[in-house]
Amino acid sequence: MTAADGHGAARRLILCADDYGLAPGVDDAILDLIARGRLTATSVMVLPPTFSAAEAARLDAVFRESGRAAIGLHVTLTAPFRPLTAGFSPLAPDGTFLPIGRMLVAAHLRPVDRAAVAREVDAQVAAFVAAFGRPPDFVDGHQHVHLLPGVRDAVLAAARRAGPAVWVRQCGQMTSPLARLGDPKSLVLDALSGALRRRASALGVPTNPAFAGTYTFRPGTDYAALFPGFLAGLPDGAVVMCHPGRVDAELVRLDPLTGLREAEYAYLAGDAFPAALARAGMVLG
Repeated sequence: MTAADGHGAARRLILCADDYGLAPGVDDAILDLIARGRLTATSVMVLPPTFSAAEAARLDAVFRESGRAAIGLHVTLTAPFRPLTAGFSPLAPDGTFLPIGRMLVAAHLRPVDRAAVAREVDAQVAAFVAAFGRPPDFVDGHQHVHLLPGVRDAVLAAARRAGPAVWVRQCGQMTSPLARLGDPKSLVLDALSGALRRRASALGVPTNPAFAGTYTFRPGTDYAALFPGFLAGLPDGAVVMCHPGRVDAELVRLDPLTGLREAEYAYLAGDAFPAALARAGMVLG
């Protein structure tokens, strides 16, 4: 029996929309889903050119009205964005961050300039505080960059300074690795998350108990068919990430993930999504 059958307490799910601030179409979709009661969290990018105090105020107002007040910082250290601080390394020749693939390799092949990374993470936290008037409720990373060696310690230290209740997203999954051989990214995230969890525990920084929501982002992916599988075996308080959005010129300019954002948005706004939660015995919370 599940909670949907009336036996036992429902498990709470944190459904987090990544990339608020990336582009107007992404922001509008996230705000609409919050207003509908379909999201419990979003993580904010402070580097994109269209992010502003006005966009922060719009988000804060909708969250306060909805009663769901989890707004996090989406630490961004990958292309095509530029650092807020001087001296960050490694960078591309044009002064932008490296693409995630090159950043992943660089972080494992040679020591990252930890002091420079820490300064950049702290600057992004400060930009978030300036926009929202308070620290983030949680911290995660664009393209999961916060899990990388040389980055995770800076993120955990910044979260610890921000407050005892500030948690950091870990991306370890509950389903069998064998069942996820078609999603190799999730297996890499599992390995990186183990190191983050151990360090977070040593520092006393909270993390989420489980994570789901990764897939290959292949064009034409049936998100509606995938989503119920994300819920399988999740404990209370688990995080599922999502990337809803409307495609606009700014999104196309900055990010390769476009049309699938609209597929995610349509699913999360529709009737199949709450039905899937009910069948899994989960509620947004």
